[in-house]
Amino acid sequence: MAKLERIRQETPASFGPEDIARQAQQGWKLVAVEWERELPETEAAVPTPEDVPFGLRVARDAPRLEENPSEQEVLFLMMELTVQDGPYTAIAEELNQRGYRTRQGMKWTPVSVFQMLPRLIEVGPRIFATRQWQERRARLGIGQTRPRS
Repeated sequence: MAKLERIRQETPASFGPEDIARQAQQGWKLVAVEWERELPETEAAVPTPEDVPFGLRVARDAPRLEENPSEQEVLFLMMELTVQDGPYTAIAEELNQRGYRTRQGMKWTPVSVFQMLPRLIEVGPRIFATRQWQERRARLGIGQTRPRS
């Protein structure tokens, strides 16, 4: 496979078709365009998808965040498996077996599970305070002392 060279070029205000033609004559091919604009104050408050923490989503009716049920289930399952001292490989395999995918639609990997640890630490106190967690904990016997033999 041929090696590719890429450059990023700031565009001057006078950038136009002749600039594209000049680059093409030098062997360059246009592969991307990035646009930016300033937003009015009212629009700036709307969170973008990359600003939304895992487990939440932008509400349809207003520029606020609400729980994302499928991502919340992933967080609960990750927490459950982490508390059981599961290795990242096993956690990723379990998530994948249950059909869960990352936000990018990819299968979970040990690295992607590891990258979720800061989010699990952030939401952990809220998860532990829920009735759902208490039911899971009782069902799995998490945190219960075991008699010594």
